[in-house]
Amino acid sequence: MNVAELPPLFAPLPQRINRLYELAYNLWWSWQPEAQALYQTIDATLWERTGHNPVKFLREVSLASLEQKALDSNYLAQYDRVTIKFDHYMRDDQTWFARTHPELKDQTIAYFSAEFGIHESLPIYSGGLGILSGDHCKEASDIGLPFVGVGFLYPQGYFRQFINSEGTQEALYERLNFAELPALAVRNSDGSELRVSVDLPGRMVFVKVWRFQVGRITLLLMDTDVDENRPEDRELSARLYGGDQWLRVAQEIILGIAGVRVLRALNINPTVWHMNEGHSAFLGLELLRERVQRGENLEHAVSEVRKRSVFTTHTPVPAGNDAFPLDLIDQFFHNYWPQLGIDRDTFMNIALQQQSWGPTFSMTVLALRLSEYHNGVSELHGAVARQMWQFLYPGKSVDEVPIGHVTNGVHSDTWLAPAMANMYDSVLGAGWRERMDDPATWDRITTMPDEVLWGVHSGQKHDLARFIRERAWQRQRRLGYHRDDAISGDVNPNALLIGFARRFATYKRATLIFRDLDRIKRILNNAERPVQIIFAGKSHPADEPGKSFIRAVYNMARDPELRGKIFFIEEYDINVGRHLVQSVDVWLNNPRRPLEASGTSGEKAGMNGVPNLSVLDGWWREAYNGKNGWAIGREAGYDDLEQQDIDDAESLYSLLENEVIPSFYDRDANGLPHKWIATMKESIRTVAPQFSFRRMLKDYVAQYYVPGMQAE
Repeated sequence: MNVAELPPLFAPLPQRINRLYELAYNLWWSWQPEAQALYQTIDATLWERTGHNPVKFLREVSLASLEQKALDSNYLAQYDRVTIKFDHYMRDDQTWFARTHPELKDQTIAYFSAEFGIHESLPIYSGGLGILSGDHCKEASDIGLPFVGVGFLYPQGYFRQFINSEGTQEALYERLNFAELPALAVRNSDGSELRVSVDLPGRMVFVKVWRFQVGRITLLLMDTDVDENRPEDRELSARLYGGDQWLRVAQEIILGIAGVRVLRALNINPTVWHMNEGHSAFLGLELLRERVQRGENLEHAVSEVRKRSVFTTHTPVPAGNDAFPLDLIDQFFHNYWPQLGIDRDTFMNIALQQQSWGPTFSMTVLALRLSEYHNGVSELHGAVARQMWQFLYPGKSVDEVPIGHVTNGVHSDTWLAPAMANMYDSVLGAGWRERMDDPATWDRITTMPDEVLWGVHSGQKHDLARFIRERAWQRQRRLGYHRDDAISGDVNPNALLIGFARRFATYKRATLIFRDLDRIKRILNNAERPVQIIFAGKSHPADEPGKSFIRAVYNMARDPELRGKIFFIEEYDINVGRHLVQSVDVWLNNPRRPLEASGTSGEKAGMNGVPNLSVLDGWWREAYNGKNGWAIGREAGYDDLEQQDIDDAESLYSLLENEVIPSFYDRDANGLPHKWIATMKESIRTVAPQFSFRRMLKDYVAQYYVPGMQAE
């Protein structure tokens, strides 16, 4: 970033440390703990108060604090290490992709997603889809992909979560101050702000573009809150996943169609177009329109668009895939299909899906029809997707449906606890990060002394206890110092800590562990073998059943017989998730199989030495080997969902009583649980390489990106 690009709100920094601005405007810092520490060590209280946001931090920090650090030799040594590392990273022209595919360095991959979860200070994500998109950007940067991300910068982001005294989730939307984000308005060559436009019913809507730098790659986020738009249109991109179907179509037109136009306006002409879920599928229509307007016939245009397009589906249930009534599509596209040289029926047939209530325009069907490469996000999800969409491929058996899979992974540097990373530095040797997706890299984990791993993990648990205690105090101050036992800070770092943190969708069955209340009370109230369960998670504001699950967990935590055994952490975000996956003892996941497309929170836990206790669904079905955690239930389909709950709950209780808890509390004379530690090591050894984002992204490169780049 050129210093001249900085907004005018910043005072000059002391010359010796003036690159703190530059670092703040590249989200590389978000996966570099030492870079974050450059700000935290200046003023730790302010760092917390500004939500770990270095841009906001630099706007508020005192000049005296900065000048003091500019004279501190220890701080300057740390500053120099970070800037040298940053410069080496940014200038490295020998990345994995550059070495492996030097002939493709001038190609570009455009990745479209409705949400990007980069860091807690940029709250424009709701859950796993957004976190995956954020990790995708970071790993694309790490391996040197020629890559650009396209999405929305939602002015109100996703909601902040508060739990009232009855346990009901309350959603608070706060407007983001873009001046406090590492965002720069994209400008034309004459210095004016770039605008692109799309047609909505009865008017034109203009889009502003913000540029974020994520390591080596660029993320372009759109915003309709500009003076040229009507007041109601300025709110089109205000919130993530808000509003009715009309608003959803409008947002997806902006994401897909305006997104393509943004890239064209910037003279970025991707070779490969990747649609992350169906939200961005309208981009295929815009690519067709461009070709038809240049004189191509539609059949040839479809062929050309398909061969360079990738579609990833994340949703294993029909209701989770966007499908709109045809009369609604009429309102938005009646002027669009003539530009394709076709009539209404031909246009609708591109994405037609018959539902029980009538014909619809399906975004998933559109994405499948206009892409050559399709994938689910785990092996089992790929199989489920082939069955779901077989009707689009008449004459093909389920196994012949052209939907493959790339099992999700996680960006290791983002989710790995710094203390664990330091331990891996000493155990695995120099350069292990470059080889993190090679299983052989992790074999040396078995030679690590048990007391070393246990010592690091115990430190993480104490850190978690302090974190939860502080969050509880924050809530108490907000409530006028009224104690809330459901969200108290009485976490015992010496107890067996079970973590459950995720979106509170009903299929994830957050309350399954309370199915037999007497039994779970016996398990949790054993004074000789204490167990605590820590919950966190949001439900969509319109999901009343999901919110009822939060209320049920909250009320369980207030039960006098469970007081101090169950905790709920409000305001679930990347920060809370990071603390939990790095620090609990076991990660609980009990979705209703096969509705968990992949899941990634357990992968984050597993590479931190936190074994999984999970249903054999999504990624865990591929990871579980009998020694790296525990499998709830069995690999079976159920027509009777009640029976499935009964069987899975019985399996969960039995595992806790007979395997998990005894293993954790079986200690030697020095207090070391060697059997448990062996499970931790096996979790690290098997999860860290296979479920890293590096393995995942290399799979995308080999299976989809390179074939798309080389298509003729």
